Amino acid sequence: MPLRIKLECIINKFSNIIGTIAAVLLLGLLFNVFYDVIMRYLFNDVSIGMQELEWHLYATSFLLGISYTLKENAHVRVDIIYEKLSPKKQAFIDITGTLFFLLPFSILITYYGIGFAQESYSLGESSGDPGGLPYRWIIKSMISLSFIFVIISSLGFMLRSLNRAIDGNTHSDCTKSSSNNTGESA
Repeated sequence: MPLRIKLECIINKFSNIIGTIAAVLLLGLLFNVFYDVIMRYLFNDVSIGMQELEWHLYATSFLLGISYTLKENAHVRVDIIYEKLSPKKQAFIDITGTLFFLLPFSILITYYGIGFAQESYSLGESSGDPGGLPYRWIIKSMISLSFIFVIISSLGFMLRSLNRAIDGNTHSDCTKSSSNNTGESA
């Protein structure tokens, strides 16, 4: 298996892990909201910290989900022209778009997000509400971290496009190679 396909497979596994973390966080959000509603309406007890945790979990799962969405090729795109093109032309568009739009944008967000989180950390920023969550820098650092993951996933996306342009097939060889390896070792 060529190195470019192995690298794509490694990055895809990484993106799958990030997607799983995002899904688990959504499950945590579900339990958090359920707990908050039960406490509010049955026991007349409101927790500002639990309410803030809701948007922390939502924001984190959304931010982490971006890289998984890219890996799954489920991002928003205008498919009027793209879907009618050959796989090689689609690959060219994907590689060009990633190099000139996605990567520079992600690098900018990562760079400015680091300063945003550092400032929050140095100020010891916490919730302005009594009973709110401390350490606001943690949620702010998720911005840069998630876009680092987007950069990694975009490299996998470019490798998939490169593999499509070279090999002409639209499906990755990752699943084939892993099933072949398990079949051979059995």
